[in-house]
Amino acid sequence: MKTYKKFLLLFSLFLLPILAGCESKLLIFDPKGPIARNLTELIVYSIILMLVIIAVVYILLAVILVKYRAKKQDPDFEPEYEEGNKWIEITWFTIPVIIVIALMIPTVKTIYSVEDIPQGYEEEEPLVVHVTSADWKWIFSYPDQDIETVNYLNIPADHPVLLKMTSAGTMQSFWVPELAGQKYTMANMETELYLLADKPGSYYGRNTNFNGRGYKHMEFEVQAMSKDDFNEWVHDVKKTANELTEEEYVELLKRSVIGRKTYNNTHLEWIDHSKHDSNSEQFINPELYDLDNEIEIETDEKSEDDDNEKNKDE
Repeated sequence: MKTYKKFLLLFSLFLLPILAGCESKLLIFDPKGPIARNLTELIVYSIILMLVIIAVVYILLAVILVKYRAKKQDPDFEPEYEEGNKWIEITWFTIPVIIVIALMIPTVKTIYSVEDIPQGYEEEEPLVVHVTSADWKWIFSYPDQDIETVNYLNIPADHPVLLKMTSAGTMQSFWVPELAGQKYTMANMETELYLLADKPGSYYGRNTNFNGRGYKHMEFEVQAMSKDDFNEWVHDVKKTANELTEEEYVELLKRSVIGRKTYNNTHLEWIDHSKHDSNSEQFINPELYDLDNEIEIETDEKSEDDDNEKNKDE
């Protein structure tokens, strides 16, 4: 009876984290576009294959433990000595190779498929958006529309989007789980990622690579809209948004957490962080990432808190 209670307790502890997350939707398993759908299918296939392997291993383990356990009827039993079994050795070498091949083939096919325009959209010219990551914000530049946004990305639904990504500082990771996979952004180089949303809607995106105190705030929204609505948004921005100046862009790159912004031009007019040239160095401040600088910032914040506490006491 005690063994049964221990098993029930362990089983309840196992189910607790699973049941605790039942109300929250795992975005990676809710794809809203063909690229994300291919990745989700690969993940599900891999999970099923690994569960089958685990089930076989545990069944064999149970059989071996029961069949070859020590028995009271024959306590002095000694198995026959064997130098080796050629067929068993071939088997336990071949099975892992088959498992690796079964994972490798669909993985390679999926990786190559998501690196190109989705099937069925090859004839459409993708919307090109330059993505620049900075601490702790995302900057989206539309070179053809001559528009720049901060912390939100508007795209036409049912139309391929090509993201050309780089960083203005530390390495970050761009991820919109419902629309595409994850890819890193790095200074002085460019990575590319395709996005495609089946239908209009709002999709969550974020940085998944830890980059300091503002990491948790480095989120953005991808708003997929009809092509007419997208063209209308572009028209409205051209009429109402302010122009981005070089001085304001320098301020924008400083380490900070800010809200959404929209501009009537792009920083690509004077700087492209993916190109390794002398002009790009003036927009990167290495001293901001020194350990001493971090301590100074934290000390300043602490002193401000202390001053506030003193003012309250007075």
